[in-house]
Amino acid sequence: MIQHNDYTDLLKNNQLWAAEKLKTDPEYFDELAKPQKPRFLFIGCSDSRIPLDLITESEPGEIFVHRNIANQVNFTDLNLLSIIEYAIEILNIGDIIVLGHYKCGGVKAAVDGLDTEDIVENWVSPISDLYHFHRRELEELGDKTKMLDRLSEMNVIAQLKNLLRTPIIQRAFRSNKKIYFHGWIFDINTGLIKDLPLPLQEWKGYDLLPDDY
Repeated sequence: MIQHNDYTDLLKNNQLWAAEKLKTDPEYFDELAKPQKPRFLFIGCSDSRIPLDLITESEPGEIFVHRNIANQVNFTDLNLLSIIEYAIEILNIGDIIVLGHYKCGGVKAAVDGLDTEDIVENWVSPISDLYHFHRRELEELGDKTKMLDRLSEMNVIAQLKNLLRTPIIQRAFRSNKKIYFHGWIFDINTGLIKDLPLPLQEWKGYDLLPDDY
């Protein structure tokens, strides 16, 4: 059982981290305090096993981050939409990454359902729809773990498609802004990130991408 005062370890670790940074670079926090200029927008899952800065060896200020259960791009999520707008129109970020992961609890909940957590089940209902649409293909894999992992990949691609459908992204395209999209899966079993192939020609056919993309 976690003791109540264990949270103080986080504060102690923060002090050690700050001291180590100053020891290495006395001007580290002076630089960090300057206006942010992140290179990437990251939309990922809230799962605590996905430490973004560790698995990419990124530093503070390099990645603008939004996380939610099962990395959903939901058209009614004003928090996410405001982050996308700020990233594109204020920070001028040119790369957007949607990152899912294998063994995702949200994806499993979308397939198996939950006994009590109605809000979570409602949140991941788009993944449930995705599962039922591709059910025959997924069940042909013959293994529940492989099926859920493949569904996690499909979910990343679906959320990227949703991202392209937002007025924010389409407005950026009309303004001739160069934005690149990436679909990643983090494999918890190996610690490696898988860069998923994207159906760019299909998306162009839906007029979601410029012809010269």
